[in-house]
Amino acid sequence: MSLHLYDSASRGLRDFVPVTPGRVGIYVCGATVQGEPHIGHLRSAVAFDVLARWLARSGYRVTLVRNVTDIDDKILAKAAAHDADWWAWAYRFEREFAAGYDALGILPPSYEPRATGHVPEMVALMERLVERGHAYRGREGNVWFDVRSLPSYGSLTHQRLENLEPDADPDPEKRSPQDFALWKAPRPGEPATASWDTPFGRGRPGWHLECSAMAQRYLGDTFDIHAGGIDLRFPHHENEQAQSHAAGYAFARYWLHNAWVTTGGEKMSKSLGNYLSVTNVLARASAPALRLALAGVHYRSTVEFSDETLADATAAWDRLAGFVARAAEVAGEAPAEEVAAAELPAEFVVAMDDDVNVAAALAVVHERLRRGNTALAAGDTAGAGEAALVLRAMLDVLGLDPLAPRWRSSSDGGAERTALGVLVDAVLAERAEARLAKDWPRADALRDRLAAAGVVVEDGADGVRWTVRG
Repeated sequence: MSLHLYDSASRGLRDFVPVTPGRVGIYVCGATVQGEPHIGHLRSAVAFDVLARWLARSGYRVTLVRNVTDIDDKILAKAAAHDADWWAWAYRFEREFAAGYDALGILPPSYEPRATGHVPEMVALMERLVERGHAYRGREGNVWFDVRSLPSYGSLTHQRLENLEPDADPDPEKRSPQDFALWKAPRPGEPATASWDTPFGRGRPGWHLECSAMAQRYLGDTFDIHAGGIDLRFPHHENEQAQSHAAGYAFARYWLHNAWVTTGGEKMSKSLGNYLSVTNVLARASAPALRLALAGVHYRSTVEFSDETLADATAAWDRLAGFVARAAEVAGEAPAEEVAAAELPAEFVVAMDDDVNVAAALAVVHERLRRGNTALAAGDTAGAGEAALVLRAMLDVLGLDPLAPRWRSSSDGGAERTALGVLVDAVLAERAEARLAKDWPRADALRDRLAAAGVVVEDGADGVRWTVRG
């Protein structure tokens, strides 16, 4: 089965056929750097990092562009409220987002353009839209997109123009209430550094213009996938598509949108005051556990985040990382090149090709974990090594190979954990032999021996696993 993706524009699964065979271009809407990142922001980055990893593992050459919106109304307002230069404020939080991406093992994009670095491309796009009759000048510095000039406006979100709410800017110079700003004249009190000279007058970008200009600059007139959070579908993505189509560009062929992170059933957001900053969450959980919590649910499904969510992800990570570390101790550690080339289970491939269904793929991961634990307990070194290799190959696709340099310190637990693992596995191997021989008293005695040392043994669907009682 070939890869198929759920396209938000057509509202259905479509076979993925790239514009250029063997290559994939992806544009992901990145951060508006007005404040610190919360885990809702990182959910989108993790989801589409997994997509990019799967495409690369499937043999495609991937170009991923993730923008930085480093100027907008909120950035200017917050910087002014804190008596800071707007550009310094934006750069401070751009670095915090970069640190959050890095902490969760998100691969760097091919290009990470800033809005402020692409004013010439935006001016060229505006000139093209005005020339083609899809945009018009307002007072000095204002340029508006004429939504009624484009019959297909609303096609991305399947809305009729007459049913749409007016644009948030009630400026009376607009021809239609739904028209949106391409370029905005400076407002009283805004710093002079927050505007640029253009043929339309001095001003700064509207929110939507930048993404169309940067996508065209780095991915061309037509590219494969545009991705982002579901809350961006309207008006942002609808307006991006409209201005790009009006300019004569085919723009994105597939639209992918990830669902929200919620807490208590409500979308996580700063305005609601229910957000969890990445820094605070990482103070009480490991980075791979947080990544697993965000990635483990299908990207189109909501992640309901709670202490229980984090605890479950931490326990799952500990089981995966603990097995891989113990298997490496007894069977040797496969090099990264061997992991990258390992054949993936057919069920895993089917799951990932089914709209990147990570939840189904993880079921395959845990089934292989069960096999591996069973092999370890039985003293089957070769079987444990084989299971660990396949397990690591699958986890590598998800950005969670426990023996990758990024996660190694979170997975091996240090020399003490490794030494303890060798001792416990030796006792579990004896116990497995006793159970096979139906020598139940001896099997129970070995379990009790471990319990007396503070090691809790559980026989479950994933095979035999053990934890140290706190």
